[in-house]
Order: sequence, then C-alpha cells, then structure tokens
Amino acid sequence: MTDDAVSTDAAPVLEVEPAAASALFGDQIETARSFTNELARRGEELGLIGPLELPRLWTRHILNSALLAPLLEARGRVADVGSGAGLPGLVLAIARPDVRFTLIEPMERRVDWLTSEAGRLGLSNVTVVRARAEDVSDDIVVDQVTARAVSALSKLIPLTVPLVRSGGQLILMKGARVDDEIEKARKVILRTHLSDVEVLELGDGVVDETTRVFRATVD
Repeated sequence: MTDDAVSTDAAPVLEVEPAAASALFGDQIETARSFTNELARRGEELGLIGPLELPRLWTRHILNSALLAPLLEARGRVADVGSGAGLPGLVLAIARPDVRFTLIEPMERRVDWLTSEAGRLGLSNVTVVRARAEDVSDDIVVDQVTARAVSALSKLIPLTVPLVRSGGQLILMKGARVDDEIEKARKVILRTHLSDVEVLELGDGVVDETTRVFRATVD
C-alpha cells in the first residue's frame, strides 16, 4: 500500500490506494504505485493535474484510466491522443505490457514528462511523439485510439479516425453528457463511416465513479 501522505499538513493529501487497484493492475501494481506517487509529487508543479486532485487521484484518474485495459487488443497497437499527464496512455501501458503505445502530445513539458516517466518506469512498450494528431496521420496507423478529456466528439472523431486501420476502433473516454455529444456529432459519425457505435459504462461495482467510453469501429 502506498503512503497516503505526500504533502505538508496544509496541502491536500494523496488518496489512500483503493482495494480495486491491485485487481486492475495485477502484477503491475508496483509500477502503478510508482507512477501515481510521482504524479502526486510533481503533477501540480508541472501543470499536469490541479491542486485539488490528490484526494481523488487514484479513483478519478488512475483507476478511471485503467478500466480501459480489458478493451485493448492483445499485442495490439494503440495511439493515445493528447496524453498530457499520461492519462490514460501511461496508465494503460503499465496495465497492458503486451500492447504497444504511441503517446501523441503537442506540449513540450508534457512530452518531457511522458518520456521521463516511460524511461523511469521501464515501459519499453511506449513511444512518445511530440505532435498534434492531425500532423501524424500519414505516419501512424494503429489498431485502436484512446483519448481522455481532449475535446467534444464532433472535433475529436475527425482527428482520431485517420490514425486507425480499417476495422480498428476508437475508444474515447467521455463524461456524463456523452449521449448529447453523440447527437451533435451525428453528421461527423456518418461522414467518417463509423459503425458499431456504442457507449460503455465501466467499473460498476469496482469503483465509486464509473467510466463512460465512446467506442466505434472505423470502416
């Protein structure tokens, strides 16, 4: 179990590791703990997380991201768009060492963080690319694309579809208003020829706050 105090008395305290963490990460739990502690220690300083996130860092961010791990293809190739702090990209790379990840992030300080953490944690299945998604669509082709808190579906779908092979999937983490986003993105969904569009709700009975995922197949 991680130490639940990583700050001064006046500062927010890191959330105690939930029991579900070990089940979600299995034999990768020590790596997940190391990443979480380092994100707690340096995340606010680097502008990766807000000052009030420590008391919910495990449940709202780490476990929230890890819930996507079973959706990834075995030995597949995944691009994570707008990786930022590594949510979900680095978390998924920890949970699924059999999958190859390309983390796409345009901001230099975040790229430095992602590269540093991938090296420190020994994640040989991670490549970090400093770019916007639309600038690498000719160079990167993957089986699945993930993204978290990047933009509305109407904008995100056109950015992510060109990265995915025919028959691959978009796996995009969304909030409670995902159905509204889908309705507003109807024309984009038709134009990009997405099929099998669905909303998954993950983590019921595992975590307090379930994760909503927009999943669709790229034809």
